[in-house]
Amino acid sequence: MAHKTCITYERFKNVNGSIPDMTKCFLNEISGTVAVITSDGRMIVGTLKGFDQTINLILDESHERVFSSSQGVEQVVLGLYIVRGDNVAVIGEIDEETDSALDLGNIRAEPLNSVVH
Repeated sequence: MAHKTCITYERFKNVNGSIPDMTKCFLNEISGTVAVITSDGRMIVGTLKGFDQTINLILDESHERVFSSSQGVEQVVLGLYIVRGDNVAVIGEIDEETDSALDLGNIRAEPLNSVVH
């Protein structure tokens, strides 16, 4: 199974707000589906198509996973979607085989809270 990784924006940004070469290398190695947790607690899943020096992300075939403690995970289709870099809390590569085996309709979870810096 391929090694899956994640990063946090706050940990890797430079003083001037741009991302260092190490993070660029990391993002260049990601191929396939990623999960992005935004600073307001949303989880967006999609195919990483591009990014820039401030970690603005372009996701294709994306959807938001909305969690609820009373019903299963709802998936809201977003399509081609841009996430602003200053709104990215965590980004990680998804193991598509494991992800497709999940029964999201039976998963119950509290929605994520906003990230506090």
